[in-house]
Amino acid sequence: MLLFLKLLILLWLVNFAPPISALVFDSRYDRPVDRGLLWRDGRPLLGRNKTIRGVLAAMLIAGLIGSALGFPFWLSMSAGILSMLGDLFSSFLKRRFSFRSGDTVPGLDQIPEGLAPFCVLAPYYGLGFGYVCLFGLIFGTGAYMGSIFLYKVLLRKPFESYPRKIRAATRVRELVSCRITTKPFSHILNFEDAVYYHVFMKSIFQAIGIYERGKRNALVVEKREVCFHFPDLPAAFDGYRILFLSDLHLDGLPGLTQRVIDIVRETQADICILGGDLRMETYGPFAAAIEQMRVLLPEIRVEDGILGVLGNHDCPEIVESLKGLGVNFLVNGFCLLNRNGSSISIVGADDCHYFKAHDLKAAFTGLPPETFSILVSHSNEIYKEALAYGPNLFLCGHTHGGQILLPRIGPVFTHSKAPRAFCKGRWNYGAMAGYTSAGAGVSGVPVRFNSKGEVTVVVLRRGGAKVFNS
Repeated sequence: MLLFLKLLILLWLVNFAPPISALVFDSRYDRPVDRGLLWRDGRPLLGRNKTIRGVLAAMLIAGLIGSALGFPFWLSMSAGILSMLGDLFSSFLKRRFSFRSGDTVPGLDQIPEGLAPFCVLAPYYGLGFGYVCLFGLIFGTGAYMGSIFLYKVLLRKPFESYPRKIRAATRVRELVSCRITTKPFSHILNFEDAVYYHVFMKSIFQAIGIYERGKRNALVVEKREVCFHFPDLPAAFDGYRILFLSDLHLDGLPGLTQRVIDIVRETQADICILGGDLRMETYGPFAAAIEQMRVLLPEIRVEDGILGVLGNHDCPEIVESLKGLGVNFLVNGFCLLNRNGSSISIVGADDCHYFKAHDLKAAFTGLPPETFSILVSHSNEIYKEALAYGPNLFLCGHTHGGQILLPRIGPVFTHSKAPRAFCKGRWNYGAMAGYTSAGAGVSGVPVRFNSKGEVTVVVLRRGGAKVFNS
């Protein structure tokens, strides 16, 4: 029985290694084994889903896991190689029967892969025909259920208006952050938010008697007006005003929504852009955040409408939820604004921090050449990648300006891989100007120390010279 279980673990992990490698590496290193060759019937030899990366991942798992389970290295590697050969043979047969690459075919997908390793396993351990058949049945059932989960859950649109390109890694993160809401599973899967912030960090602030002061600080939200000069800004947009609301987290702190409303009511702007992170938590329901947005959005009165991008706290379902309230989300796309025959573009990138769903190539595709463009991304972490697409201005948030700053030291954390010089206020990178908002709300623990929230008004001006960083 122990040998049976160890063989199941080994071969299941070998079976799951290719899709797991796809989760980790996404589209990187995904060169197909058949190199795109066609068989004499005009169909692919194996198909695009059989990659060299997946085969190598299976070999690595076979060697490492097999040794850990006590199998001779040569035996586990031989079993892994035979399993992959069986898998490739299945793909060859599926193409001949006109199944598409990625289609799940019960039996045909599992039998060759599960039984081929017994060409070496059966003689080595003296396993009989009945043993091998029973193993094949149990292995095939588990492998089939795994493929159903992969293709029917992870690689399938969860709802009709799903705004993103389907990626397995992104869908796993969405399940953890947006779909699994039952306690204690949601807390276990989101340990940092559930325990580190709400138990550990909150308890520390309470113990030293500064928690309530930090909450009061978090309700201090300022309006900041920043002006950028561009020599190539169309004259029709000289003086154009952008109301930039990032990191609202309105459901995280009572009184915050009203404070933002008070500022918005007295602010004149041409367009409003939501910079992502509407929900306070990174997991669980988002209904409370949507309800707060229902209160805020009618107070925003701008001629060119309200645009938005998704942040690392945002579930894709909010796109449809807020569409009826007048918010047009740019999920790796752009919007052209026209005035007096001239135009500028607002380009929106999907979240690059947690969901890893940004696609700047898709976002800029179709943008008319030489168009003045403003890139909006929740996080500044893609500043290097963004420069290649030539946006004139990069607007972002995510860092909260540090939220908790120590005197003479600065932010305790920024949650960004970008340099700290890019984590608050103005910055330049090459020919691209940038601004990182400190955000209106707070994240993690609802406190601020030595920092203030902000509602930002970005004013575009024609003229001046670009600033270049060395």
